[in-house]
Amino acid sequence: MSTIKRQYFGTDGIRGTVGQEPMTPDFVLRLAHAVGSLLKQQESHPLVLIGKDTRISGYMLESALEAGFNSAGVDVLLLGPIPTPGVAYLTRAQRASLGVVISASHNPHPDNGIKFFDASGNKLSESWESQVEAMLSTAPVWASSMNLGKTKRLDDAAGRYIEFCKSMFPTQLTLKGLKLVVDAAHGAAYQIAPKVFQELGAEVVTLGCQPDGLNINLNVGATHTDAVVEQVKAHQGDLGIALDGDADRLMMVGPTGRLFNGDELLYVLADDRLNRGDALPGVVGTLMTNMAIELALQKRGVALVRSQVGDRYVLEALEQRGWILGGEGSGHLLSLDKQTTGDGIVSALLVLQACMRQHKTLEQLLETVSLFPQVLLNVKVQAPKEWAHNHELTSALKAYESELGVQGRILIRPSGTEPLLRIMVEAQDMSQAQAVAQSLAVAAGN
Repeated sequence: MSTIKRQYFGTDGIRGTVGQEPMTPDFVLRLAHAVGSLLKQQESHPLVLIGKDTRISGYMLESALEAGFNSAGVDVLLLGPIPTPGVAYLTRAQRASLGVVISASHNPHPDNGIKFFDASGNKLSESWESQVEAMLSTAPVWASSMNLGKTKRLDDAAGRYIEFCKSMFPTQLTLKGLKLVVDAAHGAAYQIAPKVFQELGAEVVTLGCQPDGLNINLNVGATHTDAVVEQVKAHQGDLGIALDGDADRLMMVGPTGRLFNGDELLYVLADDRLNRGDALPGVVGTLMTNMAIELALQKRGVALVRSQVGDRYVLEALEQRGWILGGEGSGHLLSLDKQTTGDGIVSALLVLQACMRQHKTLEQLLETVSLFPQVLLNVKVQAPKEWAHNHELTSALKAYESELGVQGRILIRPSGTEPLLRIMVEAQDMSQAQAVAQSLAVAAGN
């Protein structure tokens, strides 16, 4: 696992509150100039694609990126509002040098972020991010007038991505007869997601498809699922599909209002591949993937490997092993033979295929999988990274791990940003999980 120290880049690009560095127009301009200067060292005529979600700050940051790239002699193609995975796809399709996304994903509108894809539609490495940060510390070299980059707009970007998504759904299948509630979180997929499902035959009830620049992720979408649950029941929908602001996450809802998270959907995708006879040597989850999924996969003869939390680390673990399927409970699902990054719309289509092939509802596909109750506690401690030196805590941990055996799991990890120790306990019985978590929290505080 890489441990390169970077000042600006986090686990998913650069993110922050708009108006505060690094989310200011002057910094973003310098960032684009630095990235553009690196590209110019590698090729003579680079082309960069820029897509964004629906935040009002996207206009400002888009202009800053455009100016920064042009000032380094790099051409720009503007995509307008489009999901993050749409940028990954179009970067490949347009043979571009780089794809840039302006989005803070599931965060509220005061935040925004910048993330990058390479020419293959993959997230760039931490070493590349470190090169960018090094370039930021050097004085800019502005291109002369005759060497400036140019900017154009790809007017049919959304239509091209819609066709890509539809190509993931077999032509012999149709969504006719299904009523779907599609929640786009007032985000990047607000026009695209409804059209994909409508054009494949479904009756679509839209939710979170009226962005105003300030309402992205506001009480809707994959991180606020009460709204889609309510609408599925109100409209007697067959399924609800909830995306987040940049449409790389997915949650789904059954007709009774039951919510299915990323862990459960990951199992459905794995189970469908196995039923079709596909080879599946293993699946990658995270430290937080529910133990019930691990046990269910084991019964099917499939190993679950856990990575750090974050789709970047899931992807890293998949690539290391040459595997194709992974994800996390938040709804980031990776099917690397279909798309290079998490794609909420494509993942929903893969789940729908599984239901239709087996003539079962989501509830029926998951009737043998019951998620373990999970208790999460944050405990204030002076030195969270030194928790392993707390004899009382480590003794209690050992005793409870023995008590739970293979029917439960304990995870203790320090916060990376606060003086907190995060304690997670899973067990088949909720009262047992709560009791163990409370006892460990007391030991941690001593």
